[in-house]
Amino acid sequence: MADTSTKNGRGATNGQPADRARVWGGIDLGGTKIEAVVVDARGEVLGRARHPTPAKGGPGEVVKELYGALGEAAQTAGIEPAKLAGVGVGAAGAVDANSGTLAHTSNVAGGWDAPYPLASDLGDLVGGSKVVLGNDVQVAVAAEYKLGAGRNYRSVLGVWWGTGVGGGLVLNGVPWRGQGSAGEIGHMVVKPNGARCGCGRNGCLEAYAGRACMESKARAAAKKGEKTLLFDIMREKKRTRLSSGVWARALKDKDPLATRLIDRAIEMLGTTIASVINLLDVEAIVLGGGLGSRLGPLYMGRIQDAMHPHLFITERKPAMHIAELGDLSGAIGAALLAGPQM
Repeated sequence: MADTSTKNGRGATNGQPADRARVWGGIDLGGTKIEAVVVDARGEVLGRARHPTPAKGGPGEVVKELYGALGEAAQTAGIEPAKLAGVGVGAAGAVDANSGTLAHTSNVAGGWDAPYPLASDLGDLVGGSKVVLGNDVQVAVAAEYKLGAGRNYRSVLGVWWGTGVGGGLVLNGVPWRGQGSAGEIGHMVVKPNGARCGCGRNGCLEAYAGRACMESKARAAAKKGEKTLLFDIMREKKRTRLSSGVWARALKDKDPLATRLIDRAIEMLGTTIASVINLLDVEAIVLGGGLGSRLGPLYMGRIQDAMHPHLFITERKPAMHIAELGDLSGAIGAALLAGPQM
């Protein structure tokens, strides 16, 4: 069942519809879940809903699920989707904001390579609301910069550790997107000719730290006879994938395979983040995503330790924080992309 709770008791609790001229929708399209929110001009969440991301069916099935989650969030806020002032969608892959297309996805509904007109197809379902696209981590980092853990800094690197590993940058107060795909920290090469990544290349950080790639490695090890609790916990939790909660439980139970794979992920995360710091010298790092939010409080110190040997200026370490907006950072950031200017 979808989560349709509201934040701070606001939104539809008074039985009145939200202000139609000043309310926006935001959707975070993730590898395992779709998070939708409706926010006001201050970024306050009026309604929210969560749906599982389709594991197959292609982009058409994804658009249907996006609309379903948005509709539930809007209903909670007391407004019809067609009355929203705008809708933003944050998605992983090659986003062309100008044309509203999404291409080269690997973690969603079986993936697709050719540009798909996601904005226009979702707009047809929503009716009357303009739909805009942005990179999922870039919009999440922008939300954390404006409203969350990065609000006290001018330059921030966001690292979203989840199904994949995404990144986003704010430099001197300006979200830095380059030609559209800046911040792809997960596809920085940490080991030439190394492990195969979901993007089709070898040696990317994501090949070592992305949850999907770690699951693939765990399945291969289990098939070879290596003992692990990971899949027992997955079945116990009635999951079909190794979710962040499954990894957290296995680590708590000191499962050897889970521990070894997470240790490797932490080493590679530290190495890669240090390289970005050496290049850009940002003030702060915000760690988010499913694994980042779940494991960050326990493992952030170890990531910093893994960074230390690779930092050029060791006496000036960047501040490091867990994303304050949690699971909603991507959806709130997508909504901000659609209109509210903080």
